[in-house]
Amino acid sequence: MENSQQITLGTAPVGKLLLKLAIPTITAQIVSVLYNMVDRMFIGHIQDVGATALTGVGVCLPIIVIAASFAALTAAGGAPRASIFMGKNENDTAEKILGNCAAAVTLTGLIITAVFLLWGRDLLWLFGASENTIEYAWDYMSIYSIGTVFVLVSLGLNSFITAQGFTIISMISILIGCVTNIILDPIFIFALGWGVKGSALATVVSQALSAAWVIKFLTGKKTILRIKRKNLKMSPKIYLPCVALGLSPFVMQSTEGLITICFNFSLLKYGGDMAVGAMTILCSIMQLSMLPLTGLAQGAQPIISFNFGAGNYDRVKKAFFVLLKVSIVYGIVIWALSVFTPDLLVSIFTSDTGLREYAAPVLRIYMATSLVFSLQCACQQTFLALGNAKTSLFLAALRKIFLLIPLIFILPMFMDPKDIAVFTAEPVADLLAVIATTTLFFRYFKKTIYNKK
Repeated sequence: MENSQQITLGTAPVGKLLLKLAIPTITAQIVSVLYNMVDRMFIGHIQDVGATALTGVGVCLPIIVIAASFAALTAAGGAPRASIFMGKNENDTAEKILGNCAAAVTLTGLIITAVFLLWGRDLLWLFGASENTIEYAWDYMSIYSIGTVFVLVSLGLNSFITAQGFTIISMISILIGCVTNIILDPIFIFALGWGVKGSALATVVSQALSAAWVIKFLTGKKTILRIKRKNLKMSPKIYLPCVALGLSPFVMQSTEGLITICFNFSLLKYGGDMAVGAMTILCSIMQLSMLPLTGLAQGAQPIISFNFGAGNYDRVKKAFFVLLKVSIVYGIVIWALSVFTPDLLVSIFTSDTGLREYAAPVLRIYMATSLVFSLQCACQQTFLALGNAKTSLFLAALRKIFLLIPLIFILPMFMDPKDIAVFTAEPVADLLAVIATTTLFFRYFKKTIYNKK
């Protein structure tokens, strides 16, 4: 089975192989974001307090994103490196990478849980909670944080299942958690009357089941790379290169939390709780629409990384250009939906008329560059698949830290209404980042891959 899986990555027709791998990873990405999105959908429809409770949970999003990004710090760098070593027929080294990453995500999850239980309320105030929303935010995060280790194990180690080409198994691990969450949410929130606390508890239980499935597979007989006790002892020689490559996706994900803090701070100042609630909805729509692009790139990652390690550069080129074409088509569809049906998308998350009327018009602004953002995703993820840590890290920092965060505070100084100026920072930063990323990528791709035989 091991040889068969590796032969498939190295010789099967690229288009069919990418389709086979991408469908489960896209499904997994959509389902993954539904974990917290389903919570928001149900919370937003709680009678009388739904809009305020939704805004309170929205304050938690930066913490949730930052916590989850620590899985990327290890695994998003470790999984492509494991694929590259598999391409070189060095599976023992690939298993050492898996073992080190498994130990790292578990330890990190426990540390994050301890930190939040000690200083959670202070963090929520810092992240944009108000007198009206702090109790809802604390009700959610005080329970959710207990399951952080399950989140990191599930997200982090699932990357190694995908990296081996077992994308259906990877999809199932996410589906298990999401389906459980969808079933438990209405029971805990409405039937048992636990409200926001019930939503958090449902999420913890579902993520624990997902983590158990991932560990069971990676210690079983069907996997190529297996978690072994001897590889759990962390070695700097094995672990640090994974962290170096994982810094880019870590920056991309963790700064989402920092960006949300900046957005919430500015929007609370210029638009009040209504604007912060709208931002919660916009972030949810952005996640749901953009994560399939990440899923598509994750489907391409084993093909690109394996064949790069094996020196099959023609297959690397073919895989990237198929990824690029499909990404562009998807970006056009998402842009059209955001521009022409914004009220329909917003209504998924709230039944509050005032919040819907505020959020729908700004969604058009917020998603204005989704038409071209697909280029950013395809190029950024391929940098990771090829093991280019430095450029990938620079591009991640460019968009989030050097462009978007300053624009959130600068644009309201020159534009009115000021709350709309804050939302406008997103498309401006995205457009500038796309130009920089595509320019650097195609120069690198031509030098590293395109001219090689």
